[in-house]
Amino acid sequence: MMQELHRRKEEFLKYLDGIRGYSPLTIRSYNDAIDEMIADAEIDDSQKGTLSINLMPYRLKIAHLKSKTVAAKLSAIRSFVKYLRDNGTDTELRGDESVKVPKTLPKPITHEQIAHALQFADPMEALVISLLYTMGLRISELSHLRFSDIENNWSRVEGKGSKQRDIPLLEGVAQMIESYRRDHPTQVYVFEKKGEKLSENSLRYTINKAFAKVGLKVTPHQLRHTYATELLNNGARIADVSELLGHASMATTQIYTKLGNALKMEHYHQAHPLCQTHEDSK
Repeated sequence: MMQELHRRKEEFLKYLDGIRGYSPLTIRSYNDAIDEMIADAEIDDSQKGTLSINLMPYRLKIAHLKSKTVAAKLSAIRSFVKYLRDNGTDTELRGDESVKVPKTLPKPITHEQIAHALQFADPMEALVISLLYTMGLRISELSHLRFSDIENNWSRVEGKGSKQRDIPLLEGVAQMIESYRRDHPTQVYVFEKKGEKLSENSLRYTINKAFAKVGLKVTPHQLRHTYATELLNNGARIADVSELLGHASMATTQIYTKLGNALKMEHYHQAHPLCQTHEDSK
C-alpha cells in the first residue's frame, strides 16, 4: 500500500505542476507533507475498496510546530486525498480538523523609506524595487516577467495557478526598463543572466542589498503589502486592488484594510489635540 501511495503521490505532484501550474517551492512542500503523512499516519486498506487514513499519530508528531505550518501541511494532505477521491480511490480521512491560525498584519514600510532607498540604489536595484512597489508583484512573478508581456504601459502577469492579469505600468518605470535593457541587453526576460532568467533568490538578494544601504531590512512581500496599502488608503476600490494583486478572493485583500485602519488610528492619536492631551497626562 505504501508503495502505491507514493506512486499516486508522484502522479498528484505532476498534476500540480503540469495542470495547476504550482511553483516548485509549493510542490516540494506538498511532497514533504505527504511523505510525512505516509510515514506517520495510520493507513488501512483492509476494507475492500476503501482507503482509511487516520492522521492523529501524525498530528501528535507535528504538534510542536507553528500552527501556520501545521495548517499548511494538513491543507496539502487534504488536496492529495481529494485527488485520490476524484481519481477513483474511495478515501476516508480522519483527524484532519482545521488548525486555527491567527491572522497577522504585515509589517509596514513607508513610501518615504522606499523613496530614500531608491536614492542610493544602482539601476538594477532601483528597477527591481520600482517594479515590485508600483505593480504589487510577487517575487516569482517578477522573476518570470518578459519583455513580450509589456505593451502600451500595461504588463500581463502570470500568477498562481497560471492565472493571468493585466497591471498598469507607470511611464517612468517603463522608461527605466528601456534604459536598463540598453545597458544590460537581454533576450526574453527583464532580468536575465547568460540567457537564463534570474532566480527569485537573486532578486531577493538585490532587494536586501539595496535596503541595507539605508539601514533597513525589507522583503519583496513588504513592497507588495505597501503597494496594496497605499492604493486602499488613497481611495482605490478593494475589488480593483484584489484583481491587481491576483487574489483568488477579496477576503484575502481584507487584511490590507485592517492594516490601513490600524495606521489611521495611530495617526489619529498622534494628530488630534484631545488625544495628545490625554497622552501627555499619563
